[in-house]
Amino acid sequence: MTDWHHEAGPWLTRYTPAGPTGERAQLICFPHAGGSATYFQPLARELAARPAAPVEVLAVQYPGRQERRAEPLIEDLSVLADRIAEALKHAAGAPLVLFGHSMGALLAWEVARRLDGDGVVPRALIVSGRGAPALYRDVRLHRRTDDELTADLRYLSGTSAQLLTDPGVLEMVLPVLRGDYRVVDGFRYEPGPPLSCPISVFLGDRDPWAREREARGWQAETTAGVSFRSFPGEHFYLASQWGAVAEAIADLPLS
Repeated sequence: MTDWHHEAGPWLTRYTPAGPTGERAQLICFPHAGGSATYFQPLARELAARPAAPVEVLAVQYPGRQERRAEPLIEDLSVLADRIAEALKHAAGAPLVLFGHSMGALLAWEVARRLDGDGVVPRALIVSGRGAPALYRDVRLHRRTDDELTADLRYLSGTSAQLLTDPGVLEMVLPVLRGDYRVVDGFRYEPGPPLSCPISVFLGDRDPWAREREARGWQAETTAGVSFRSFPGEHFYLASQWGAVAEAIADLPLS
């Protein structure tokens, strides 16, 4: 296929080689709050080791981090979704599968709504570590202290404790996490037409932020059916379960 992702500008990073048009779906991965596109490199390696896997892996790079560090953060989920949906329109006839974790799940769903409304129906939506979008939690994460945000970074990404004692590192990463938390805190559910594609819900079996009973509400967000898959672990179960997650994606009926 043509390298359509280049037309999407800085929004997408490809982690597997492009194949012929229509041969495999494009798995578009949306990172969690404070995360970046590189979070999904292990998933790309796992899927590349499965030649029969029906997807190629690309990841969304939000502004304000890594190679986009000089760009201002976008702290409004609707604006982020608009920009990413616009970028994905360059995929033309490429079959798209959207996969997001935590904040990324909410964002992937909003992007799927926009694409679906424009007639660019994704083949599937995979949401991980997130209860149904209609649920509202007034947690005000962006108001946490710097010490609390630093503790979150250790939990979110396994960042080295030594690195997190470096004021220069903290000065760079704490505003990104706080900005992403503003995205989450500012989200308000707006009812709309359900998606036309199926939704797969991936959950950690000990995740206090996304219990199965809270995720059941995803069933209201599509006319094409919802499936549920549980993995051992807490909110960031992905870190130890990339192989199982890749297998679960490879088993989905995406062709």
